[in-house]
Amino acid sequence: MNTAQPIRSIEDLERFKNYYKVQNPNIRNRLLITVGLNTALRISDILSLKWSMVYDFEQMDFKRHIVLTEQKTGKESTIFVNQNIRDVLEEYKQELHTEKMPVQKEQYLFRHRNQNVPISRVQAFRIIKDAAEYCHIPGVICCHSLRKTFGYHAWKQGVQPVLLMNIFNHSSYQITKRYLGIEQDDRDSIFEQIML
Repeated sequence: MNTAQPIRSIEDLERFKNYYKVQNPNIRNRLLITVGLNTALRISDILSLKWSMVYDFEQMDFKRHIVLTEQKTGKESTIFVNQNIRDVLEEYKQELHTEKMPVQKEQYLFRHRNQNVPISRVQAFRIIKDAAEYCHIPGVICCHSLRKTFGYHAWKQGVQPVLLMNIFNHSSYQITKRYLGIEQDDRDSIFEQIML
């Protein structure tokens, strides 16, 4: 099966999230993974993010929401910036300031070092694949895995699939069901827990 898989194991997920913090420090790459896991955005939308979308330059503070038009669907999406994202954004902004490269409104979050263009989808794939391989995470782990991991863990924590359908902008519940990557062991655990 060559379909992108979510990262199901909490232990694998923790190692994966920390790879660019501990094993191979790189704040930009860690932010890419953090944003992907916490927003459920497609990689094309993540790579299009600019500082003006996450930081209010007048208030000198991070915004509470990212508002964007999704490239695939053309629909406007409003995403809450949770504390995980905010913490890594603050760290990234501080590092750029320290390197004498203060952030600017039209600067891409995930830009090449020397020019204001976003990294490519191929580079984003490599960033994710390198972390997954180092952590020995099973299955096909790629850019879309971040989005699927959000959905899978939200579902495991009790978020209603209809709400996830709305978050993902899916046109049907069947698409969302397939998307969550529910496997037989997930089904078995429900039958094991529900004893009437």
